[in-house]
Amino acid sequence: MSGTTPGAEDVTKGLPAEQLPRAIGPLMGDVPPPPRGNVILKEILRGSAVSTILAIFLALVVGGILIAFTNERVQEASGYFFARPGDTIAAAWQAVYNGYEALFRGAIFNARGADFAAQIRPLTNTLGFAAPLIAAGLGVALAFRVGLFNIGARGQMLFGVGIAGLLTFGLDLPIWLHIPVTLIAGIAGGALWGAIAGLIKARTGAHEVILTIMLNYVAYYLLLWMIRTPGLLQKPGTNQALGSPTPETAQFPELFGPKFPLLDLGFVIVILATLLVWWLIERSSLGLRMRAVGENPHAARAAGISVQRVYVYAMLFAGGLAGLAGMNQLQGAVTTGITETIDAGIGFDAITVALLGRSRAWGTFAAGILFGALKAGSFSMQAQDIPVDIVLVVQSLVVLFIAAPPLLRAVFCLPKSDLEKAAKARAKAAKKAVAA
Repeated sequence: MSGTTPGAEDVTKGLPAEQLPRAIGPLMGDVPPPPRGNVILKEILRGSAVSTILAIFLALVVGGILIAFTNERVQEASGYFFARPGDTIAAAWQAVYNGYEALFRGAIFNARGADFAAQIRPLTNTLGFAAPLIAAGLGVALAFRVGLFNIGARGQMLFGVGIAGLLTFGLDLPIWLHIPVTLIAGIAGGALWGAIAGLIKARTGAHEVILTIMLNYVAYYLLLWMIRTPGLLQKPGTNQALGSPTPETAQFPELFGPKFPLLDLGFVIVILATLLVWWLIERSSLGLRMRAVGENPHAARAAGISVQRVYVYAMLFAGGLAGLAGMNQLQGAVTTGITETIDAGIGFDAITVALLGRSRAWGTFAAGILFGALKAGSFSMQAQDIPVDIVLVVQSLVVLFIAAPPLLRAVFCLPKSDLEKAAKARAKAAKKAVAA
């Protein structure tokens, strides 16, 4: 005998595979599955470009049906539909055509314009309306990539506006300095408000949806108190809930002069922000950690990633982007005075933009332009006696079809996803097992 003690390898040598002890640990697959919220979010965001286009097309079709049903001429012709059905069909086609032609004319190109500037002004209006939507949408999309439902873009916008007005409106600075100082203050305010939700989420595990919704109300009433309080943000000489106007030296300059008043420096800054978000998510090491947490926070934690820290970073950046959207309003679109509704619903529309853009930087950019076009064209549609609510219905339907891929696949008879096929196979196997 050699006098050596047999080791673990000697004991298990020659045993059949089923008798060998199973290795355990994160690297062997013993990692909990991702939370169901992450799985649902990934299913929504992984749709193809084809499904996105089909969702928009289907929403426009339903919107056209609503336009036809609400048209007075169609309603009148439908009274004798069985006698002359062609009149009803012609009236419906005319109503839908006029509605969407007005949408195009008010959002892209107005062939009836007196000169070239008047003809392309709708396009510049679309880009101007799209700028804050893109910025806020990028904030929501970035949080989505980390598996967080950031419903607090509105509160982050309002808090950023309040901080920027409180800290910078009283400064006597030249325009080249006043604009960036106000912009930085607003972005920092939004980032701080987003980071509060991220920090509470990381420390206590509270759900970010509840946190951000409640912080929306806090920011709203905090800004309302500021614009009602003399010496803070209330406009001098008034006792109403109206804030001071944006100083001229803090307003974004128009890119192409007074003929295109809605397109200003804010759109250029939003393009730079889109580039930054794309690089952060797709090319940086922090973006890699963010995507890993969004895929499966348990696996990311097992790989040594600080999930709590990533949550804080994600909400910090998301809040800063929402603050940028607030600055597009404060320094560009709404310069006559701060109100508690200065966000104009952009914070909630940003959720739609992020979903439509599949939470990708350039997809969100394109989705923001689309929704900017819908907003710009809605004014021309109103001139055709079409309710502006039709545009809101189209936006809502886009979200519905994007967020319900099985519904879209059922309407267009598209092939099922791998997850749906696997679920169907499991159900069939379970049914066979029960029958046996």
